[in-house]
Amino acid sequence: MQTRSASVVVATLLAGVGLAQAASGIPRFYGDAPDDHHPWAVHDPNRPQPPVVTPGTFSSADHPGRPPSDAQVLFDGTDLSQWESTKGGPARWLVQDGILQVTATGDIRTRAQFGDCQLHVEWAAPQVVKGDSQGRGNSGIFLMGRCEIQVLDSYHNLTYADGHAAALYGVNPPLVNALRPPGEFQIYDIVFRRPLYDGDRVVDPGHVTVFVNGVLVQDHTTLEGPTGHMVRARPQPFPAKGPLELQDHGNPVRYRNIWIRELPPRAVEGGTDGPLSTAATLAKRRQIAAGLRADAQQLADPAHPLPELLRLMESLEYEADPPTLQRVETLATAYVGSLQNVPTDQLPARRDEVRQVRDAFRFLTRFHLLPTTFGPKVTLDQFIRDHGLDRRR
Repeated sequence: MQTRSASVVVATLLAGVGLAQAASGIPRFYGDAPDDHHPWAVHDPNRPQPPVVTPGTFSSADHPGRPPSDAQVLFDGTDLSQWESTKGGPARWLVQDGILQVTATGDIRTRAQFGDCQLHVEWAAPQVVKGDSQGRGNSGIFLMGRCEIQVLDSYHNLTYADGHAAALYGVNPPLVNALRPPGEFQIYDIVFRRPLYDGDRVVDPGHVTVFVNGVLVQDHTTLEGPTGHMVRARPQPFPAKGPLELQDHGNPVRYRNIWIRELPPRAVEGGTDGPLSTAATLAKRRQIAAGLRADAQQLADPAHPLPELLRLMESLEYEADPPTLQRVETLATAYVGSLQNVPTDQLPARRDEVRQVRDAFRFLTRFHLLPTTFGPKVTLDQFIRDHGLDRRR
């Protein structure tokens, strides 16, 4: 799969993404301004708020936990409706007492397909130990049907290092062997990011992180392409999505509590968080500025120009728009001029408001979004000094 071109990324950023409801009670002109790779200011109140997810509960060897609220449950102990045989037709593994067990009928895969994800899988090797090395409690979890995270009874069981439980099979051994005894359920938590290509160029090789029973065993391990038995993985593009597969290796391995959370796109493929390309950043900044200017139009009121003025000044953080700059100068000049008519005894009540405008001017000049000689700023600075509005109360 190729990553989207810059023009497609820009279009994605502009399409269907509205301006987030701004956080209230947070200074508008505060952290470092947006730059060529970050569309948001530091501590930007316009940045979208993270979605709220109700966390689940942790699993133990004896009891499965509850998935988080945004997880897609792939097996909840009741049926195999979300699975099929990799040979075609329905999955024929045994479901009994809330457990899914391999039955020597072949590998199974999800009907739905997934790309980047957080995956939770719980499995148990047979309590009665039979065989050794790769012949003992063997199964596997294939991400996108391509990259195997090994399932194996590695408890006091020697085998080749890159074939132990939680190995990226044939590529990278686990950092440690954190398995419980056979018969007890093992808990895998996996974070998977597929490889990204732009033509033949690797944009991101892809990575996998794995926790076993709460212990980190794959630490952002680089993918080297699809895994296989006795063959070295070869870097290559992946499709956008693929099925999750569980392997039938002839051992009656049991599974329970399988759920998945799809992850948002990375910055390099059009996501809006993290360092973006210059083209994507500028596109997002234009979008934010346009939303702020539209908001300012709704706030326009000749009798109360300050809300419109502040919103337009905010928009200049994201895009230097000449008509907006001219409108800001007009409104700012009128606002500063109006202060001259405020009776002296009423100025203390306007102190916070005046300082807010002054701080906005300072922010915009600091980041060269307004010239340091901007007339209303110079006049307002002098007005504050003349009336002692900068003194502490």
